[in-house]
Amino acid sequence: MAVVPRTMMTRMPEKGVSDPAALHALLDAVKVAHVGLVADDHPLVVPTAMVREEDRVLIHGSTGSRWMRLLADGAAACVTVTAFDALVVARSAFESSMHYRSAVLFGRFTPVEGSHKTAALDTVLDKLIPGRAVEVRRPTARELAATQVLAMPIEQWSLRVSAEWPDDEDDDVAGPAWAGVLPMLSGYGAAEPAPDLRAGVEEPPSVRNLSRERPLTG
Repeated sequence: MAVVPRTMMTRMPEKGVSDPAALHALLDAVKVAHVGLVADDHPLVVPTAMVREEDRVLIHGSTGSRWMRLLADGAAACVTVTAFDALVVARSAFESSMHYRSAVLFGRFTPVEGSHKTAALDTVLDKLIPGRAVEVRRPTARELAATQVLAMPIEQWSLRVSAEWPDDEDDDVAGPAWAGVLPMLSGYGAAEPAPDLRAGVEEPPSVRNLSRERPLTG
């Protein structure tokens, strides 16, 4: 029996997208990934913050985390990200669906060390909150020692995009039911200061810029 490549789509291959720019756009838009690996002969999937830096993805966590240690030691990994963009409201339950972008990446993570580790942590912070790295104090040696930063090259991947209109049967199209697409909007609301924030400390530009963004699709 022929072995099917891990990145080959065997169902609805027409939804597959091979443009790296589309993959990068998804990785930049989604803040949480699910990292899958095998730990102690059992499958394990962990949700974690992830960002893209050029042709690699970065994750970070505690050096005491077993799954992070397994990845640092070279365990094979599968990373998935999904953006829910809209509801497809069809004239039948069978044809109702979603607009989404979903990617699966395969590979192995390697530790980021030394000055590259500090730079990678700045990248993670600035990808999540643009401009924040220069607003906060620098990490201490103890904090750096307690933090694991891992990178995986973006090499083996597949991207599936669903963005069609309802595909109803002719009899349903002729019927009375409404059909269309209901976009999903997302965005940040007004910032909420911490209860112990000192009087007179204003919102920094990084937070202010995010809280002023209007909701966006995707």
